Amino acid sequence: MWPVRGNLAAVMISGLVVAGPAWADDPIPALVEVPAGPFIIGSDRFEREAGYRLDERAYGHSRTRQWRWYDREAARGTATTAAFAITRTPVTNAQYAVFVAETGHRAPDVGPDVWRGYGLIHPYARTRRHAWRNGRPPAGRADHPVVLVSHDDARAYAAWLSDRTDRTWRLPSETEWEKAARGVDGRRFPWGDSFAPAMLNSHDAGPFDTLPVGRFPAGASPFGLLDAAGQVFEWTANASGAGRYTVKGGSWDDSGCGVCRPAARHARPQALKHILIGFRLVRE
Repeated sequence: MWPVRGNLAAVMISGLVVAGPAWADDPIPALVEVPAGPFIIGSDRFEREAGYRLDERAYGHSRTRQWRWYDREAARGTATTAAFAITRTPVTNAQYAVFVAETGHRAPDVGPDVWRGYGLIHPYARTRRHAWRNGRPPAGRADHPVVLVSHDDARAYAAWLSDRTDRTWRLPSETEWEKAARGVDGRRFPWGDSFAPAMLNSHDAGPFDTLPVGRFPAGASPFGLLDAAGQVFEWTANASGAGRYTVKGGSWDDSGCGVCRPAARHARPQALKHILIGFRLVRE
């Protein structure tokens, strides 16, 4: 059954009632429009240096600098996109649950052996609060971004939504994602050039966990994109080596937050199901 509009919306998914603000759990995600034209992409040495210094103040060490994380960013310049529409927030558990219920697609989860094989610093026990049970999202997290989804899972959701709506939905390119997240003027964060912990869900001021999407309206991009910094990293359509795809945005786990800048980028294996990675979509 599809959600009912009003102050609160609800959807019945295999006996589970998911309730929350109508815009948060509508299976057709809300969109923001990004016009065609040029924008400033990437970073220069001054922005990268500022990112490293933010991390060093937060962590008390220089590992991101030593690992040259931000040296991999595109050189600051001008890029041009066609017009596109992109989901205002990351896809939520409630939205993903309609897909799981209708298709029988595997629910977000990961086994202990697979998790250990990733070699990540987070203990397996921490994944349990994000894992689904019997095809249902974790209690109280319907309006949180869906995580523990691979790149292929995100693409499968996009294919299902395309069929459901007779429109084409897909993962954004890295260029589209960055334009939507920072606007056209080359700002370092969605809201401006200065880092502000109150503008996003990062470990600087957050609960070290996901939060309901859209909790930081003051941190919106010039186009109205929400949760583009912090909250969860997001899959993009850009391959970065064999079997790897670029993720953008930073997460609830990050401090600093140099990695939360829209220019920041790194790649992850496409089969990875991480508690720090979700996605949003472009609609053509």
